[in-house]
Amino acid sequence: MPELPDVEGFRRTLDACGRGRRIEKVHVTDRGVLRGVSERGLRGALEGRTLRAPQRHGKWLIARTDGGPALLLHFGMTGRLLCCPPRDPPQRYDRVRLDLGGGRGLRYQDQRKLQGLRLAADEAEVERALRGQGPDALSVGREEFGGLLRRRRATLKAVLMDQSALAGLGNLLVDEILWRARLSPARPANTLTDEQARALYAAMRRTLRLAVPTGRVPGRRSWLTGRRDDADPRCPRCGTGLRRRRIASRTTVDCPHCQPEQGR
Repeated sequence: MPELPDVEGFRRTLDACGRGRRIEKVHVTDRGVLRGVSERGLRGALEGRTLRAPQRHGKWLIARTDGGPALLLHFGMTGRLLCCPPRDPPQRYDRVRLDLGGGRGLRYQDQRKLQGLRLAADEAEVERALRGQGPDALSVGREEFGGLLRRRRATLKAVLMDQSALAGLGNLLVDEILWRARLSPARPANTLTDEQARALYAAMRRTLRLAVPTGRVPGRRSWLTGRRDDADPRCPRCGTGLRRRRIASRTTVDCPHCQPEQGR
């Protein structure tokens, strides 16, 4: 599933491939990814516009145009954005293609089509579309982060994955961050001490700093992510067998030794 590092990678792709280029043609090969806009409406709004610097908030990518509408992209579980010349042959999961000036092109691909593309006519509509999102996990301050934990009784896993509380983290990142912070994913968020909240914030910042340049959640063997799908998964830190369970309706992997339920 694309998480914050993936979408930040897509933002960089859009910036490098599209910024300053004119949208010559919009091709919609599957209307099933359009949300609240028709194929004709999308073409009419975007063709002839020039792409400006893109922005990311959480798992949302905002492609603004010169003095006009913005395209909002969400990648669901299987989406991605590619830079390809328009002449390249179509691919199986192409859903929307943008032909750009200078022989460039962008392709929104998505196998499962759980999310998709929305059109915002102006900045007010962009703000309305993102109104339900919490602060971005990459830019939230330590005090704000600590405050959102203190206000919630749900488990740490549930709070960190709640996009209305904190935008951008998904299942792999949350498990990785909690493992690095030595905190149980089942622990109620509002029971953390100030020291534990600071440690969790530091673990989140470090994990994101390491993951963002790769454009994904790395599957390194020194990371929990790199061990969770082993036949006999063991903690990269202590060697204890990893535990797999359901928390916040998601498959959760943690280390029972490094992440005790009541903390140390």
